[in-house]
Amino acid sequence: MLLAAALGLLVAGCGTQRADQLLGSALVTPSVSQIAGNHAIFIATTRKRSSDPGKVFDGERSARLNFARVNVTVPGEHKIGQIERKKRGKSDDPSKYFMATDVTGYDTAPKFTKALDADIAARGGRVILFVHGYNTGFDDAVYRLAQIVHDAGYPGTPVLFSWASGASTTGYVYDKESASAARDQLEVTLRMLQQSGARRIDIVAHSMGTWVTMETLRQMAISGERDLGGKLGDVVLASPDIDVDVFKSQMRRYGKPEKPFILLLSDDDRALRLSGLIAGSRPRVGDYKNAADLAGYGVTVVDVSRAKSGDNFNHTKFADNPALVRELGQRLRVDDGFASDREVTDRIRQVSQQAGGIL
Repeated sequence: MLLAAALGLLVAGCGTQRADQLLGSALVTPSVSQIAGNHAIFIATTRKRSSDPGKVFDGERSARLNFARVNVTVPGEHKIGQIERKKRGKSDDPSKYFMATDVTGYDTAPKFTKALDADIAARGGRVILFVHGYNTGFDDAVYRLAQIVHDAGYPGTPVLFSWASGASTTGYVYDKESASAARDQLEVTLRMLQQSGARRIDIVAHSMGTWVTMETLRQMAISGERDLGGKLGDVVLASPDIDVDVFKSQMRRYGKPEKPFILLLSDDDRALRLSGLIAGSRPRVGDYKNAADLAGYGVTVVDVSRAKSGDNFNHTKFADNPALVRELGQRLRVDDGFASDREVTDRIRQVSQQAGGIL
């Protein structure tokens, strides 16, 4: 009973309880001035293609990596940190809501990489890869990345790695196993980006997505490719849903990175407290109170406990706190190659302070 209650509560912390389709119909045609932005999101996913074309991909696992590109418009009424979603019964109005206007599927990796390479070249060789967390539907993942890229002002190509989350209130175990099954395919995706024309690849991972990311980086380090051939830029781990001891072992095996990973944690993250309860009262990295204990592993620890969140579980501050997402975007936009640890620390301290947090 306790586990079921915890799972029921945890749902509010990582995803939403929406079951909406990604693609709508009967669009209201807006004027150019009513659209704040238009973003092409490239997608590599371990989800199965949905039999419902409006959903595009569902929560079932695919044995192969699937590829697509989704165009998302941001409404003119958009407020930084929010994802304005259409309510049931409302018209699909791009002037008021985030809307997916077009989906292009790719049946082979070469076709996908050709389109991806062209976009990367047009945007100056920068790529941001986003790995979402637990209880996240495909539509929510697409819109979250579009919101991050838009609010952060990121100039490069946005790529979503979407593993097969079941987006279910009781799906924590299913999601953890789906995340485990996705590690090799995330490595395939990272190698694909490495072999592209990208000169710098930034990674932003959230919640359970940080576990998939760390596992993949760990196994790539074992094979001698831990920095993507010198192309790895910033690695941002937001609210990591990772056991503290597991994270330490991952970092020891990865080795101290040339450029410190950025770790955003908050001691009021209620979603991670519940995750820790499910894991047998084990502390999670994202709400770990001993930040200094982690700093020696090659991470820049940013405590954003004082920053306000757009969700009641204080689990998505990195994206829904207006000041934090703006300053994080400023950090990602700085094209300084491999800056010194001190330079990185100074910039991240500014992020924390302007968001109302402390380092």
